[in-house]
Amino acid sequence: MASERKFVAENVRRVLLKEYLMKEVSRAGFGGLDIQRTPMGTRVVLTTERPGLVIGRRGQTIKNLTTVIGEKYGFENPQIEVQEVENASLNAQIMAEKLAFSLERGWHFRRAGHSTVRRVMDAGARGCHIIVAGKLTGQRHRTEKFKEGYIKFCGEPRELFVERGYAVAKLKMGVIGVTVEIMRPDAKLPADTTVLGKTEAAAKLPDLFGGAVPVAPVADIAEAEAPAEEEVQ
Repeated sequence: MASERKFVAENVRRVLLKEYLMKEVSRAGFGGLDIQRTPMGTRVVLTTERPGLVIGRRGQTIKNLTTVIGEKYGFENPQIEVQEVENASLNAQIMAEKLAFSLERGWHFRRAGHSTVRRVMDAGARGCHIIVAGKLTGQRHRTEKFKEGYIKFCGEPRELFVERGYAVAKLKMGVIGVTVEIMRPDAKLPADTTVLGKTEAAAKLPDLFGGAVPVAPVADIAEAEAPAEEEVQ
């Protein structure tokens, strides 16, 4: 098999595994999947909102998942590691599934979209972008977008700081696709710059000033040495 086909087959296998785990651990709140190849085998890091449901009673559920991953998908010596999501409101996949579940329960798409955006922004995110597409109010397909804060749509900042989640809501009118994009609170963009004064810059970069600390302006020294005015009795 050519090397290109090996890469394609490996990615297809990982996508199929992700879809399988999304269905199996939907009750636990699927938050993400990371597959790493190690000398000991394959390490599968599963992020969920409620890890206890994934592990199961006496670890039986996670043993069954490990068996399926090894036999059905052909991963060598799989080892599943379950991690709990620190903040579910900042996880794009979990919020997409919650929004899709709200639509299936009968919430209006505008109410559900604005509520999700407000919850994400209250959690401290720098920005949130939600796309709801499908037969929302009639037979014609529509696309509605909800956006608040700052979000990047291209470039390296998007790859580093923007998380994307996707879910599907199944209604009587048809399926509705839900896409949630969240810019993390710790995102540092190229435009976020801070200009330091000479004294602060010399303290952090003494080699730049030759080891000498810049002297404060004469006006500042005079103001600092001027005696305070006496209070009027």
